[in-house]
Amino acid sequence: MLPGNSEAALTAYLLRYPQAFWLPLAIATIGNSLGGVVTVWLGRRLPQGQVPKRTDWLARRGAPALLLSWVPLLGDALCLAAGWLRWPWRQVLPWLVLGKFARYLVLAASLRAWWG
Repeated sequence: MLPGNSEAALTAYLLRYPQAFWLPLAIATIGNSLGGVVTVWLGRRLPQGQVPKRTDWLARRGAPALLLSWVPLLGDALCLAAGWLRWPWRQVLPWLVLGKFARYLVLAASLRAWWG
């Protein structure tokens, strides 16, 4: 639940094995994306009711808003809302995975640039 654990693990691994890049990046992305998928699934289990005002912003932007799914705490809320709004999986998955991947790509590329 606390942000930073997967980033710390990925950073430690890439510092230890600098030649590795894509495989640990893929593993971190898959793991974090699965967590987001579970949160979307849980959102689909919530009872439907009156749409809260805070979901208006998300509903207007649609699934591309899930590019922000990597943001700590906010990302979980976005995934939960996407499930509650019953967005189709074919729209949710690509944006959710792309958001998670971008997070780790920026981290890994920054490490590579910093440490050579």
